[in-house]
Amino acid sequence: DVAVRAWEYRLAGILGDVPVLLLDTDVDGNAAEDRRLTRRLYDVDGRGRLAQEAVLGIGGVRILRALGHTSIARYHMNEGHAALLALELLAHAQGGAHGARDFEALRKSCVFTTHTPVPAGHDRFDYASVAGLLGETVDLDVLRMLGGPDELSMTLLGLNVSGYVNGVAKRHGEVSRGMFPDHVIHAITNGIHPATWAAPAFARLFDRHVPEWRADAFALRSAFRIPRDDLRAAHAEAKRGLLDRVERTTGVRLDPAALTIGFARRATPYKRADLVLRDPDRLRAIAKARGPLQLVFAGKAHPRDEGGKQLIQKILRLGARLRGSVPVVYLPEHDMDLARCLVAGVDLWLNTPRKPLEASGTSGMKAALNGVPSLSVLDGWWLEGHIEGVTGWSIGSREPVEGDDAQEAEELYKKLEHEILPRFRGPPDSWADVMRSAIALNGSYFNTQRMVQQYIAEAYAPVSAL
Repeated sequence: DVAVRAWEYRLAGILGDVPVLLLDTDVDGNAAEDRRLTRRLYDVDGRGRLAQEAVLGIGGVRILRALGHTSIARYHMNEGHAALLALELLAHAQGGAHGARDFEALRKSCVFTTHTPVPAGHDRFDYASVAGLLGETVDLDVLRMLGGPDELSMTLLGLNVSGYVNGVAKRHGEVSRGMFPDHVIHAITNGIHPATWAAPAFARLFDRHVPEWRADAFALRSAFRIPRDDLRAAHAEAKRGLLDRVERTTGVRLDPAALTIGFARRATPYKRADLVLRDPDRLRAIAKARGPLQLVFAGKAHPRDEGGKQLIQKILRLGARLRGSVPVVYLPEHDMDLARCLVAGVDLWLNTPRKPLEASGTSGMKAALNGVPSLSVLDGWWLEGHIEGVTGWSIGSREPVEGDDAQEAEELYKKLEHEILPRFRGPPDSWADVMRSAIALNGSYFNTQRMVQQYIAEAYAPVSAL
């Protein structure tokens, strides 16, 4: 037996408080190994990972029930991590782990969102481990039927017990249907929370010119009316904040007049953080011909992702080669506070994932909210948010096929040299118009208000009609 307690946080929202429950096994009476289960998000041990998912799925349902939440209409699973909740719901409905089961009622209760095409994001466990860890808590015959006959796929379990399934962008929905052709998979594109991600300077800007933006994110479409001088002033303040932070952290003082390019996300090979540095000499020549540019990187690697760790080292080596011509800095300890500074303080947001592995991506949405356009591979959300030269610029084709590194690097360099830098150095109003478009077209749409409304209309309310 493992005791689980919950810590409740109440987050203040526009329409009231939102309770968030965090599960904790560091409880007196638990074995030492069980007390450690909730100390790290990603446990490096397979047994520990399965135990975490049992705590989340089974323990999560029991915690809710113990707190008096006995009439929950819908359980929404993000990825398969919580999919064991299905077995707890079945067992509770029938008074025991091996009673008669109403699978149709279960499907009406469950919604499942898959978040990545990358295999590492789909947890699998052998049934010997499942039996050894969970024992009679679960019915292995039912688990094999729902989660796969040879090994437990948490994604397959989530798919099979849910009446509504979705990917997190339109393209990701297409890719997921190819991965799981026996399932109906919809798409609801991710969004970001504007009040969280608007830099202080932009929050004040919106308060003056779009006062209803916190309660009605759609109102940001009127950002086209924000005076360009006010927009430039807000961005200059955000950029000063970033450059000051870079100097405090690294000792490097970046040029406030240089085109500052940001790249910050989890360090892993398929995200290709090094693509922009593929040809250092070319980058140096572009800066010499078109004016100064500089790059700011951030992002941690998963403890087990050796390729991600090597990628960070590669960026540091290539950055050293560019010293004196194109400054390159890599900021440590990437967290939400640093991310807020980055997405608002750079001039251009860069994203270069290997297609079609970017399920959605949200960093570019955060940048757009702060008037920062993207230069990005056409994958994930950018397929929906991209209007060439209006909200940003594209790299590669719209087809969901893996691009060639050399070709995409060449296109990246051409866009920088012939379109982006000339516009950045050109009439100030021209660049300000791109900033306004990023806010009005992308910031007003790729937000959690629209996203949650879609979930309510498409995923939650209709499931009961199945």
